[in-house]
Amino acid sequence: MKKRDFVRTIGGASLALLFGEDAWARYAALPPQQVAQDEAFWGRIRRQYLLTPEYINLENGYYLMQAQPVLEAFIARVREVNRQASRYMRTRQFDDKAAVRDRLARMAGVEPGTLIITRNTTESLDTVIGGFHWEAGDEAVMAAQDYGAMLDMFRLQARRHGIVNRVVSLPMDPRSDEEIVQLYESAIGPKTRLLMVCHMVNITGQILPVAQIADMAHRHGVQVMVDGAHSFAQLDFAVPDLHADYFAASLHKWLACPLGAGILHVRRDHIAELWPTFADLSVPDDDIRKLNHTGTHPVHTDLAINDALDFHEGIGIRRKEGRLRYLQRYWTDKVRGVPGITLNSPSDPARTGAIGNVGVAGHEPAELMRTLFERYRIWTVAIDGAGVRGVRITPHLFTSTADLDALVRALRELAA
Repeated sequence: MKKRDFVRTIGGASLALLFGEDAWARYAALPPQQVAQDEAFWGRIRRQYLLTPEYINLENGYYLMQAQPVLEAFIARVREVNRQASRYMRTRQFDDKAAVRDRLARMAGVEPGTLIITRNTTESLDTVIGGFHWEAGDEAVMAAQDYGAMLDMFRLQARRHGIVNRVVSLPMDPRSDEEIVQLYESAIGPKTRLLMVCHMVNITGQILPVAQIADMAHRHGVQVMVDGAHSFAQLDFAVPDLHADYFAASLHKWLACPLGAGILHVRRDHIAELWPTFADLSVPDDDIRKLNHTGTHPVHTDLAINDALDFHEGIGIRRKEGRLRYLQRYWTDKVRGVPGITLNSPSDPARTGAIGNVGVAGHEPAELMRTLFERYRIWTVAIDGAGVRGVRITPHLFTSTADLDALVRALRELAA
């Protein structure tokens, strides 16, 4: 089957075309947890990616490569926009982008009028942080393990407006969800206005009880902003399930869109309260589009979201989540408890997804990252901060158990 035909049909009946009707009928009848362990199934998915033979890529949490059908469709969109040039940009782009936004809103489970397409999670959350009407003495709550760019944005508001930032530190293996909720609640005071929380912590993979945290914060009159960079298109949920006021994600991560695509959802009753980063006085204060004045933007990136959604939906979020959770447990179970190896991720499977983090005694994080690549041809990223010292391991759908066996062998050798 030609790649363009695969892209055109990958939603719905696509896997029947990729696997064959009979084989797909058998897979479709299986529970996702069983499919997650079927290497033949995922071997066929793996062949949809053009992987380098030079190394094993286990650093997919920063940016996920697109599957070949999605990449080819993206390139075709670049060519078409280039051919139509200004006529396309002045006419069709607005309706086409609105259709993509509406489809993302359906995936997120929110109203289209409460979601915009941005460039990434950082831009989305900084739009909220910078758009707040802060006054001196106002307080914000966050965790030391949150993403550094957003922590910097809160520090900037402290310098600019005189706000106070209350920072908690997350335990790696909490006794219960209530322990996490109480940790955040302990930082809330009478002047707290905004609480930021990760759905999945990027450096450890820990999944936090966001809905319970949000409910608690709301009882104190505090708004909640969720960093969903690593949960959106990895975990099976709808944004309203989180009970938050704001939600942001990067689409070039787990949805595997081209670089430069993200989303921001703002609860409708908060839209009018936010100041836009860039002025667009043609849009009313209560219209979320006021937060989305991008100027002349590479629209083909936004259009390719459609193709990434086709690929994502063809596989199915429950199968995808099941496989990613299985891969994380596959390698962590083989090294947990090994002398000299420290896992910087929760031991409870319910508290993790694809992401894991591991340290080896006697190896600084940067050295461990370098050794894994130079000696074992395994690409990772060093994490050294917020109480986490190791390398982040992030497999994806194209990762095989053989890839992870190579990682386990390397870690055991280095620990020995």
